[in-house]
Amino acid sequence: MRNMKNKSILIGGLIIIVLTFTTVFAPFVTPHDPAEQNLEDRLSSPNNEYPLGTDHFGRCIFSRLVYGTRTSLAIAIAVSAIVVSIGTILGAIAGYYRMIDNIVMRFADIALAFPSIVLALAIVGMLGPSTPNIIIALSAAGWGKYARLVRGTVLSIKEKEFIESARALGCNDAYILFRHILPNCVAPIVVVASLGIGGKIISIAGLGFLGLGVQPPTPEWGTMIKARLPLLQVAPHIVIFSGLMIMITVLAFNLLGDGLRDALDPRLKDMMMK
Repeated sequence: MRNMKNKSILIGGLIIIVLTFTTVFAPFVTPHDPAEQNLEDRLSSPNNEYPLGTDHFGRCIFSRLVYGTRTSLAIAIAVSAIVVSIGTILGAIAGYYRMIDNIVMRFADIALAFPSIVLALAIVGMLGPSTPNIIIALSAAGWGKYARLVRGTVLSIKEKEFIESARALGCNDAYILFRHILPNCVAPIVVVASLGIGGKIISIAGLGFLGLGVQPPTPEWGTMIKARLPLLQVAPHIVIFSGLMIMITVLAFNLLGDGLRDALDPRLKDMMMK
């Protein structure tokens, strides 16, 4: 079992490191500018000049996939940082102060009542398709899960003896929360956040496929699939590679999250299956 944990973390982490490296050094690893068009080479199959071929505008698919990775990862990580921050703060307050609990949890219930992609679609549809609006929409749809997770952890810890001892010593609530309670929430938050990034990447691609995601000419996997889908039978490679990138990236974060879950807190497996 330990070997399986290590393999999951190793494989997932290695793929994520490679993806991160290629996005950071994208100008050096891509043979062409992602927006550069060469109509003479449109719909080319993979070759020495274009490692994964070209699309219907003669743009290098490999270059656009690398820059699309940068776009998807940047949005997914930004959303994760926001939902973890908001969910942790509100969940900690709700779990520690019972008077505020009902208010916070009712808003969390509203956020969790709809599938995240449906709520994100509604918000982006109202605000308009743009990167900031995608981040706002996915953040609004995703914070409730973290608030509920942290609240449950706080409720299980705040009555323990070491917390009572801290209160008896005169420690204020803020000190108790940040020094004694929240550190115990780190493991479940890290696990859920790791698994959640994969879901956010799928949501980003889904919004792009429906025309409400990152707008052209900025490369993004879902938008790229939508634009090339009519040419699937003529040049299948221009669609397949974008789908493979989504699959590989989501798989990497799921492997990392599964490995971290089993290594940090095996009890989370049973909690998340319910």
